[in-house]
Amino acid sequence: MDVGLMVTAFGDVDLADVAVRAEGQGYDAVWVGELWGASGVVQATEMACRTDEIGIGTAILNVYSRSPAVLAMTAASLEDAADGRFTLGLGTSTAAAVEGLHGMAFDRPVRRAHETIELIRELTAGTGEPVEYDGELLEAANFPSIECSVPIYHAGLGPANRRVVGRLCDGWIPHNIPFSRLEDAFEEVAAAARERDRDPSEITIAPYVPAAVSEEPTEARETLRRHVAYYVGSGEGYRRAVATEFPDEADRIAAAWRDGEKSAAASAVTDEMIADLGVAGTPDDARDRLRTLVAETGIDHPIVVVPEPASSEVAETTIDALAPDRL
Repeated sequence: MDVGLMVTAFGDVDLADVAVRAEGQGYDAVWVGELWGASGVVQATEMACRTDEIGIGTAILNVYSRSPAVLAMTAASLEDAADGRFTLGLGTSTAAAVEGLHGMAFDRPVRRAHETIELIRELTAGTGEPVEYDGELLEAANFPSIECSVPIYHAGLGPANRRVVGRLCDGWIPHNIPFSRLEDAFEEVAAAARERDRDPSEITIAPYVPAAVSEEPTEARETLRRHVAYYVGSGEGYRRAVATEFPDEADRIAAAWRDGEKSAAASAVTDEMIADLGVAGTPDDARDRLRTLVAETGIDHPIVVVPEPASSEVAETTIDALAPDRL
């Protein structure tokens, strides 16, 4: 089974050490996020330089804080550092991050994603011809394209962003879309791909799979409960994604979170939500659940995400239990 791992720090463990360990356990790729505190590009570079065969991906770099030209150069440089093992994962992020942290207007995010990806494609076409791009939001002129064949994935949650995936991308990184809704959601991707005479089957479906594994199944479920509550409570886009299957529950969680009742928000996450949004349980149960998800939902590359609330012990157990050499 093709499985990726979102590399996050836990305890005193260094991210690059986790990547090296993941390679030894048979993971097919490691992915690194970026929000605040550390550069995902620098971390991905260190992982690339300390590993030999495992794929390296960003999940995600936002399309606001770096220009398309910088993203194109980043992709080309990481492709070289990783000897062709790099995947550029992009997304719009959120208004809170783009406006509050980067001081930029969260203006027309879907169009921004479309034009950024389209322009990166032109800038990395390898023709050597000057790029001339005049979009609604972005433009470039007079600089020759460089050669870079890095796959581009996009974390499109809503229907419009999913169409960007279908039109332009090699892969899709959904997050918080219930697994039972994943096939229906992919139809937006597939329809847009067919409109561009692209084969939808060639677009990799690589969702985040939040996972908490423990010999104590209650601990695993509670860890995932807190993770789901955080995303549903703090991000409107994530709430809407979950609400496609759990509208009443999503509203209750969001209301509790807004009131500062984080424990109540976590308690409002039902067992049905946990089963449809992640993997939680004992090692054997978690492995069975992951195998079932891949078999029943058309997932090509599940990205195992250890939730931030996880203890070091739960993180260790999760990475070990869901390693491909154990599946």
